[in-house]
Amino acid sequence: MPEGPSEDRLDKLLDEIIEDEIQKEKSPDLYYGNVEEFVKDRLVHLFARSPESGLVWCPEWYRHAEALSRLDAIWRAWENLRLDPATGISNWWLHHVDPNMRVLMDPVAGPFARCTNWVHGDTLAPLPHVDAPPGLFTDARGEWFSGTPLGLPDD
Repeated sequence: MPEGPSEDRLDKLLDEIIEDEIQKEKSPDLYYGNVEEFVKDRLVHLFARSPESGLVWCPEWYRHAEALSRLDAIWRAWENLRLDPATGISNWWLHHVDPNMRVLMDPVAGPFARCTNWVHGDTLAPLPHVDAPPGLFTDARGEWFSGTPLGLPDD
């Protein structure tokens, strides 16, 4: 008769299942369902600027790939940092909002540079790209999280 999993192994699996369930219960729900809800309900009010400020904003921000990516990152950081009652929101402003909004609203180099008077303008063309020679890069997806931290040998 084949030998089944050891009692210790079953106990370990059960403990992992219980821990997963506890973590699910601890994981708070998102406050906003998506980045658009966040931008519309919170960010545009917190970061209000006038057109006379010299900064640019596009009300159709979602048409700009860079803006969409940066605003999504700002939203996701807010969802996480809002749960830190000590310095979470301060960190959110200093490390996420301020640097990203500075780039987004830059009237010369930002993704909204062609948007004038707070109206959507032409979306900038992507940067030029030439494919790298074949074999120069390998597909790292399978090895991304394998191994030990810093590539140190397992002892």
